[in-house]
Amino acid sequence: MITVSNAAKEYIEGLLSKQPSEKGKYVRVGVRGGGCSGLEYQLEFDSERRKEDEVFTDKDITILVDKKSLLYLFGTELDYSSGLNGKGLFFNNPNATRTCSCGESFAV
Repeated sequence: MITVSNAAKEYIEGLLSKQPSEKGKYVRVGVRGGGCSGLEYQLEFDSERRKEDEVFTDKDITILVDKKSLLYLFGTELDYSSGLNGKGLFFNNPNATRTCSCGESFAV
């Protein structure tokens, strides 16, 4: 399962309200090879579900994840920060054994 913090929910809802409806109503998260730690997070809005997607809904935010990425993301919380280290969404991933300083890549 993938969850959404209250802060991330508010931020995502604000972004979605500014998007044209054809740009997306779902949050798609995934993992691909790359980044300085070996695996890199992907995050985008999407307007359609694919048959291979796993679907999670938390706090009225629908998250789509392909099955391959779910192996690396299971139990992750999508969170939001507006602190001194940067503003934006980030992943609290319990499966990550190492992350880079920018928070965009990880290793398991």
